[in-house]
Amino acid sequence: MYFPDTHDEITGYAEYVDQQLEALRASAFGLTEEQARLTPTRSALSIGGIIKHTSFVIAPPEEKAPRVEEGGEIGEDAFAAFMDTFALRADETLVSTLETFDRRRLAVVEWIRSCDPDMDQTVPPAPWYGLMNSSSAKVRYSFGHFIEELARHAGHADIIREQIDGATTLELVLADTGRPATPFAQPWTAPEPATS
Repeated sequence: MYFPDTHDEITGYAEYVDQQLEALRASAFGLTEEQARLTPTRSALSIGGIIKHTSFVIAPPEEKAPRVEEGGEIGEDAFAAFMDTFALRADETLVSTLETFDRRRLAVVEWIRSCDPDMDQTVPPAPWYGLMNSSSAKVRYSFGHFIEELARHAGHADIIREQIDGATTLELVLADTGRPATPFAQPWTAPEPATS
């Protein structure tokens, strides 16, 4: 959890990114491999798929599939590789996906802490938004956008998890991080199996 404090701008970006990643990771707490693949809403998204996709998003450039080219072009192989990030394949496990996510989470938060938010950068095309060519922006733009995207995925995961077993983000975060109960929530524990 990111608590109020007096700090610099970059610390705020790093902490808000980490807060969203904490919630995303907690969404998988206590799930079985089968539950991690469930798609209980009209969406094709699952908790495992959201964790895998987020892990792809926060990966360093050398671990990512080819990027979108100028003019919004994306090759069939690159598109297929990107779409593959939204679901756990049969040869992937939630455990290994979380291990990769945890490693990348630490690295991306540390990378953010090392950045100057006023630095100039080139933002690649985003044809899904109609942005067909690269743009110039300050790094703070990307950090704000990054927080927005992570929060959206954390919200998806929250809804999916509630559909699976009723668990909510706060109780999952408390359980996943080993924090004590608050006046509003207890750390999540798996419900007792029904007896006949």
